[in-house]
Amino acid sequence: MNIKKSIAVIALAGLLFVSCKKNTEEAPKETAKTETEAPKVKKVIAAENVQTANFSVEGMVCAVGCAKTIQEELTELDGVQTATVDFDTKLATVTFDKTVQTPESLTKVVQATGDGKTYTVSNIKS
Repeated sequence: MNIKKSIAVIALAGLLFVSCKKNTEEAPKETAKTETEAPKVKKVIAAENVQTANFSVEGMVCAVGCAKTIQEELTELDGVQTATVDFDTKLATVTFDKTVQTPESLTKVVQATGDGKTYTVSNIKS
C-alpha cells in the first residue's frame, strides 16, 4: 500500500514540476515581444478638424470589462485623439478628427464591440 502512495506522490510532484516549468518559460517570450513593439504614435489633429461627440451607451454591466473595453476600442481608432466612457453615467465622450472619423463610424465601433448585439448607442451629440 505504501508503494502505491509513494508512486502517486512522485507522479503528482513530477506533473506539477513539469507544468510549472512550462509556464515560466513562456512568460519571458511574451515580455520580449511587448518590449520590441513600438508604441503607436497618435497623429496630431489640426485645430480646425477637432470635433467632439457625446453619446449614451446602453448595455454595459461593469466598469472594468464593458466601459474599459469600449474606451480602448475607440482610443485605438485612427483619428481619435481621446475617448472616455463613464460607466456610471453611461456616457461616452470622444474627441476626434472629423476628416478621418464621423460620429456614425464611432457608434458603429461601439455597437460592434463584444458580440455586436450587447451595446446600443443613442443621443448622439456632436
